[in-house]
Amino acid sequence: MTGRSFKQLLCVASAVAFPLLLDVLTLNSHRAFAQAEPATQAASPRFRADGPTADEFGQKDGYPSCRGIDYVDQKRCRVGALSRYDTLFPARTINAPKQSIPLARAAHEPVIHYAFAGLKLTLDDYLNRQPVTGLLIAKDNTILVERYQYGRNDTDRMTSFSLAKTVVGLLIGIALKESAIASVDDLAQTYVPGLKDTEYGRTPIKALLLMSSGVAFSEDYGSRSSDINKLARLTIEPGSPGSLSAVKQFNTRLSPPGVRFSYSSAESLVLGLVLAAATKRTVSDYAAEKLWQPMGAEADATWIIDATGQEITFAYVNAVLRDWARLGLMLANHGNWNGKHIVPADWLTASAADALPTDSPRAKYGYQVWYSADTRRFALQGLRGQFVFVDPDLKLVLVQTALSGDQPATAELFALWNALRAQVQ
Repeated sequence: MTGRSFKQLLCVASAVAFPLLLDVLTLNSHRAFAQAEPATQAASPRFRADGPTADEFGQKDGYPSCRGIDYVDQKRCRVGALSRYDTLFPARTINAPKQSIPLARAAHEPVIHYAFAGLKLTLDDYLNRQPVTGLLIAKDNTILVERYQYGRNDTDRMTSFSLAKTVVGLLIGIALKESAIASVDDLAQTYVPGLKDTEYGRTPIKALLLMSSGVAFSEDYGSRSSDINKLARLTIEPGSPGSLSAVKQFNTRLSPPGVRFSYSSAESLVLGLVLAAATKRTVSDYAAEKLWQPMGAEADATWIIDATGQEITFAYVNAVLRDWARLGLMLANHGNWNGKHIVPADWLTASAADALPTDSPRAKYGYQVWYSADTRRFALQGLRGQFVFVDPDLKLVLVQTALSGDQPATAELFALWNALRAQVQ
C-alpha cells in the first residue's frame, strides 16, 4: 500500500475534529429550528437507489466494493466498501441474540425543517445535499425516520470507524463492574505483561480512557510519517505484526498521565489489549455477551481483526443502522434497556464527571466519547461522517452513516440535530 493511501485511511480517528465543529454550531444554537406539520410519509424504512453524485460513487457499476483500501482513492468503490467492510479484511462476528427486541415505529415521519447557511431546508434537502448512506432518528423506543441511499438497505452492516472507540469504553466499564478489571487506576501492564516497562504499560487505564496518557503520538492525517499512519500499517495491513507490537513503537513520554487531553488512536488500541487480557475473552465475544445480546440486537455485527486475531479497537465495528440506534437508545436511558441494566449507570456518570477539556471550550472528552461542554449530551463519531448523537434528557438518538464528512457537512448535520432537538422538546 502506498504512503498516500495510508495517510487517507488513517483518518479513522477523525473525531478529533469534533470540538472545532462544535464551535461552528453549538448544541443549543438558536439559528436551528424545527416545525411539525401534517405528514403523509410513513416512518417505515425508505430506500433510494441513488444519492448525491451517485455516478461518482459507482452507481453505474453497481457500487463495487473493490479490494482492500481501494475505496480511499477510488470514490466508485466507497459505497460498497463502507457497507461491506468485513469482506475486505478479516473480521470476527459479534453474535446477535436468537430473539431481538423490536423497536416501535411511528405512523408518520415528522416533517423536519432546519436553517443552514442562510437557507431554510428540510430532511429531504439534507439527503439531497449530503452523501449519506443511512440516517435513522429514534426517540424512546420508537423509530421516527429511517432512510437509505445509494442502494443500501437495512441489512447492510455499515462500518463505524472511530465509533468503535466508545464501544471499547463501555466494555471497560462493564469489565470493571464485574471485577475482571480491579480499578481504572491500575496500570495497563498489570493486565498486559507484554507492555511491561513501556510508557503505555506504565499508564493507568483511566488516563487511556480520557486520551491523556502523556505518551507522544501524532494523530496527523496529512503527514505520511505521522504516528497514526504508522499505527494503521502495523495493524490492518496484511502480514502486519499486530496491535501489541504496534503500540510498543510509541514509547516517549511528554507529560504525566491524566494531565492533558491529546487524541490518540493508540490509546484505544491499548484499551482493547487490556480488555481482552482482563476478561480472557476476545473483544468481539465479550461485546456479544455484554452489549449486543442484552440490548436485543437484530443482526450480527463484525469487528475487523489484526494478523494476531486481536480486534483493532480504534475502529472497524460494522453493524446495521437499527442496532447502532439500539446502542444509542440504551445509552440515552443511562445504560438500561428493556428492563436490563447493560452498562453501569455509575460508569456513564463517571465518564461525564471526569471528562477533560479539549481544544474547544464547547466540547469535553470522557471515557472514549465526546461530550457537549455541559456534558448533558454526547456523540460517537467516526471518519467520513459516521455519527451517533445522544440526548439523554430527550431520549433522542440520531444515527448517520456516510461516505464523507468534511467540516461544512458536519456543521449542517449539527443544524439538523439542533432543529430536531427543538422539535421534540
